[in-house]
Amino acid sequence: MALPTLFYGVPSGCSFGSIVALEWLGRPYQLCRVAMPEDVTTADYRRINPVAETPTLMTETGACISESMAILNHLGARGVGSGLSFAQGTGDFDRLNQMLAYLNTTFFSAFSPLWYALEHAELPESEKQALRNLGARKVVSAHANLEALMGDTPWLLGDHRTLADAYFIGIARWTRYHEVLDRRDYPKLQGLFERLEADAGVRFAHAIEKGETPQGSGAFQGHIRLAEALRRLPA
Repeated sequence: MALPTLFYGVPSGCSFGSIVALEWLGRPYQLCRVAMPEDVTTADYRRINPVAETPTLMTETGACISESMAILNHLGARGVGSGLSFAQGTGDFDRLNQMLAYLNTTFFSAFSPLWYALEHAELPESEKQALRNLGARKVVSAHANLEALMGDTPWLLGDHRTLADAYFIGIARWTRYHEVLDRRDYPKLQGLFERLEADAGVRFAHAIEKGETPQGSGAFQGHIRLAEALRRLPA
């Protein structure tokens, strides 16, 4: 049977968190590198994800799951015993799902005006500045709220890492492109960011994005090309 395959976007896609999650899970998987925007908008990739976005996870059966939250919950169901996720129907699962939803709907989306201004050079400068101002306010608000939600624990949901932390680091690093705040103003998030940057799975994901061939946990079974992945789609 084929291995699960994650289609991840470069440069600096939010799919970073799913790579980290796969490394933490430790089960065999493959990756398919998707350049943005040139590859992600092709007709071939739209057969994998019709809305031309990453990440997408192709399962062992060739079924495709898109959207980070859906992918992480899919992976989480396979990692309940590891502490990365929790059994559905428990209070811990609800807390994890709530945090993933916040990261997806508020923390992630706060950066959207900033990315739009950066990626659309044809916009009048006045419009780009308005977008940058809006994005800055949203990113500051999202960080302040997440700082409050975190409480006094070293990880987002307690005393050990979960899939929420994997998703967080893939988004939080975007402040290097958009200098709208100093994360040191949010000491809990700064501490979390530093712990994650020192994590082996996060270092692995950084190396993958750079096109290197890191050792990792041993779960990574190599890259496949998009053409090869397309052959796995159900007829």
